[in-house]
Amino acid sequence: MKKIAKFEKVSYNQFKNDFMDSFPQYNEKEVEEIYHSIQLPKRATKGSAGYDFYSPIDFELNPGQTIKIPTGIRVRIENGWVLGLYPRSGLGFKYRLQLNNTVGIIDSDYYNSDNEGHMFVKLTNDSNEDKTLSLKAGQGMVQGIFFEFGIVEDDDVTEERNGGFGSTTK
Repeated sequence: MKKIAKFEKVSYNQFKNDFMDSFPQYNEKEVEEIYHSIQLPKRATKGSAGYDFYSPIDFELNPGQTIKIPTGIRVRIENGWVLGLYPRSGLGFKYRLQLNNTVGIIDSDYYNSDNEGHMFVKLTNDSNEDKTLSLKAGQGMVQGIFFEFGIVEDDDVTEERNGGFGSTTK
């Protein structure tokens, strides 16, 4: 297998600012404890394609509810590769758990953004069977799979990214 990326935690200050924006009910001591407990994504088995991303907090998601979770994770990816984020298969099957943008695309140049390349996931419980999703901190919530990509022969893009959602069309 070709090794093309490395997961890292964002800085504590970046995580604290982003986390408090999503979850203002937590105090700074709680946020610091959450930050220190963040696990880097990893594969469950040697045959797994997906790297499991773990929830930094306990949460419940009733049918129709949405939650935006700062993961505390960034990834350095070699040029020519991209990371796709998807719901974990079992959660999608049992709860119709979905990412709000369907598939999260993490480009290699996102790592150098002002927000340190901090990855977020926005999840919706789209259950039509009235099932509530309960996840504990440390349980897998999404998975990331790396893909190699190509460009067209006459591609002459020189622009550089600085930002996340929608930043490449500004």
